[in-house]
Amino acid sequence: MNVEQYQKIENGRGFIAALDQSGGSTPKALRAYGVADEDYAGEDEMFDLVHAMRTRIITSPRFGGRIIGAILFENTMDRLIEGRGSAAYLWEVKGVVPFLKVGRGLEGESDGCCLMKPIPDLDGLLERARAHGVFGTKMRSVVKQADQEGIKANVEQQFELGERIFEAGLVPILEPEVDIGSPQKAEAEALLEEAILRRLDRSGPDFRCLFKLTLPEEDDLYLGLVEHPRVLRVVALSGGYDRREACRRLARQRGMTASFSRALAEGLTAGQTDEDFDRTLDGSIAEIYAASST
Repeated sequence: MNVEQYQKIENGRGFIAALDQSGGSTPKALRAYGVADEDYAGEDEMFDLVHAMRTRIITSPRFGGRIIGAILFENTMDRLIEGRGSAAYLWEVKGVVPFLKVGRGLEGESDGCCLMKPIPDLDGLLERARAHGVFGTKMRSVVKQADQEGIKANVEQQFELGERIFEAGLVPILEPEVDIGSPQKAEAEALLEEAILRRLDRSGPDFRCLFKLTLPEEDDLYLGLVEHPRVLRVVALSGGYDRREACRRLARQRGMTASFSRALAEGLTAGQTDEDFDRTLDGSIAEIYAASST
């Protein structure tokens, strides 16, 4: 484990960029970027276009400094940016700590939650990630209702995989997302926070992780996690809120920083000049960084 990267994630000022749209969410991300479905034929062309978008973001002179980490999709990790592996470029050129999304999608809803699908190739994927210089991982499950048993199972699955990832030499980001459209959002978040704290107390004393959580209805709900000795950082997902609303909510949470995807790329389009693109990205980064500095 890279000590410099560890210290940057634990103590660095800034936020984590989420650049990890996978096959299912990539068409929507491209549409927002101004690339229509009819502009490409098939998955290979789609991934070429989204890699070009991510490369433009990462190589922008505005990307870095205020961004301490970035989460990559597997397809991005396996590609090059200016002649270097994407993860190597992030760290060696930009000083940004690379993470890898390892989740393989969601099961159907049960007990108010959607657990993660199995990751049968996890060991091989982690080995490849280490070879690329990746520091940590991220995997997402979803909470839709305030169901205590469902939330307990959700948290347990996240920790079981997270502990396995940590034993393999990488630092996991656990992401049990609460759906912002849930009619029981506040109640579900309270149950989730309790379940996470109970499960943290059962983890080994050397275990370390991050959490990526929905911006809560109750301000500072996750302060106990922010201050927990086994938690390096608690980051917020935008979860469907636009950037203005996500930043407004984030600014009220002490110690939480951002890990935004759609909110980071908001306003960026393929047709912009480099000057306009960089200016728009700089404004987004500045707004998210400010909200992450509370």
